[in-house]
Amino acid sequence: MNTVLLGVLAALVSAFSWAASAILIKAGMRDKSPIAANIFRLYAVSLMFVLIFLVNGTFSKLSSLSGKELAVAFISAQFGFVIGDYFYLSALKLMGVSRTVPITSTYPLWAILWAFLFLGRAINIRIILGAVFVVAAIVEVRKAEEEECINPKGFIYAMIAPLSWSFAILTMDWLTVQRMPVLTLAGIRMMFAAVGVSIFLPRYGREVRSITKREALLLTGAAAFGLLIGQYLFVYSINLVGSQIAAPVSAINPIIASFLAVFLLKEPPNRKIFEGLILAVIGVILISTA
Repeated sequence: MNTVLLGVLAALVSAFSWAASAILIKAGMRDKSPIAANIFRLYAVSLMFVLIFLVNGTFSKLSSLSGKELAVAFISAQFGFVIGDYFYLSALKLMGVSRTVPITSTYPLWAILWAFLFLGRAINIRIILGAVFVVAAIVEVRKAEEEECINPKGFIYAMIAPLSWSFAILTMDWLTVQRMPVLTLAGIRMMFAAVGVSIFLPRYGREVRSITKREALLLTGAAAFGLLIGQYLFVYSINLVGSQIAAPVSAINPIIASFLAVFLLKEPPNRKIFEGLILAVIGVILISTA
């Protein structure tokens, strides 16, 4: 199997993993706050990576990383899984999967914008056209929310999440350029994220301890699919073929998640939501492949 095909396949599987994770998170935090759910799943995935690192001896390799690499990995983890995921989970709780994911799937747009502003990359007509599609998608989903009287706070949260994720992606790209091993990068970001989210533990510790066995099972599954399998394969895909291929392929995630939400969670379908999904995915693909 050639490198491009392997990278595309990894991105596809990561998209399916993220979609499954979104469904499990929504089902697992019905009676829990987004922060409590995020604390639990980050601790769960960190434990998974600790066991993996102990088995394959990765911990012994961490001493070879520079202080700068560790600092960037820590910052990347906070923007990706503490700040970004807080707003993502909050939006999920307020609006549901099918209304949140089309908006949060715009993260490649912001990543390219930051690259233009801070790295001096050129913007061509495909990027401009893609931006038009993405903005149209957001407007379309927003119309659906207004019609259904959904809390506007959810829309704002869903907008902040991809902004935070996009910065995390930029820092992660830098780390892959530094030739940090994929498994090491994926695992250490999760562990750093668990450290960062612990700042909320004094306030939400009681709620975390009150998580039921059913909720724990669902959130552990979400951690395994979204943060272990999904994130590892996304980093792996970027390492193989670059974000310009990995990002648009993984952008099918909102389509999978929204259809799963309608059929498994029984969230009511809405024509504007599906129109927004189509527009968002077209926009993301145009931007990421420009």
